[in-house]
Amino acid sequence: ELKFINFVFHRMSSSRAPLAAVCQVTSTPDKEANFSVCEQLVQEAKERGACMVFLPEGFDYIGSSREETLSLSETLGGDTISKYAQLARKLELWLSLGGFHERGHDWENDRRIYNSHVIINNEGDITSVYRKSHLFDVELPEKGVSLKESAFTIPGPALVSPVQTPIGKVGLGICYDLRFPELSLALQRHGAEILTYPSAFTVATGAAHWEVLLRARAIETQCFVFAAAQVGRHHEKRASYGHALAVDPWGEVVGDCGGEQPGVVLVEVDMDRVVRTRRNMPVQQHRRDEAFYCVKANPK
Repeated sequence: ELKFINFVFHRMSSSRAPLAAVCQVTSTPDKEANFSVCEQLVQEAKERGACMVFLPEGFDYIGSSREETLSLSETLGGDTISKYAQLARKLELWLSLGGFHERGHDWENDRRIYNSHVIINNEGDITSVYRKSHLFDVELPEKGVSLKESAFTIPGPALVSPVQTPIGKVGLGICYDLRFPELSLALQRHGAEILTYPSAFTVATGAAHWEVLLRARAIETQCFVFAAAQVGRHHEKRASYGHALAVDPWGEVVGDCGGEQPGVVLVEVDMDRVVRTRRNMPVQQHRRDEAFYCVKANPK
């Protein structure tokens, strides 16, 4: 059963702001079943008026082993992205596909992949691809967390410019990127009004850090933050925290899919909130130049 939540801002203006849909799923190694669930969420979001839908990291699948993860991977020209492009074109909406297992450019020799955030427009065209640059290599024995993403994933070479979409300028990140404020601030400086962190947070790290990190990124950049999420048990070796969130530029959580089942939250994206927040507290204007933040030895 899928859960649907509506959330709208109370606005000063009478004109309607665009709706975004932030989704939560439980991917497995079954790519067909995963697509069926995501397709249902996207269709429901469209019926409720969304013009852009955000899907999480691993929306295509979450493998149960390194070998399975690699064998199920595809290129951007493969069947999975093709099906989502057709879906975007048919429903006439934009898609954020938040963590696609993309075969690397030297796949035949090294069998390594990228973790790629793909943006598809309402005509079914890929408008941007960001390849995850901070890889999750973490050992937390007391929490039962042991993951080494770099064992089979190539770090992305660079950030990409924010993408102009029907809901505003969207800056692209993926999951572990959330822990690096340098990335969010760089995207904000390049015009981002919305930051996205599609994720598959572990249960342990999610309970401790997920909401506070997302709110911090929203507060420091004065951007909306949308974080589609994986939830629940994917297979016997892995489970995710859930709580796909939408956060406004003031840092308030304005949508939460909960921690138990797939679903979607619809959020009205009122750019007046970005403008007002930045005007009333002009943090970016108050920021000193980069040289100021280089710590130097105390003068004698």
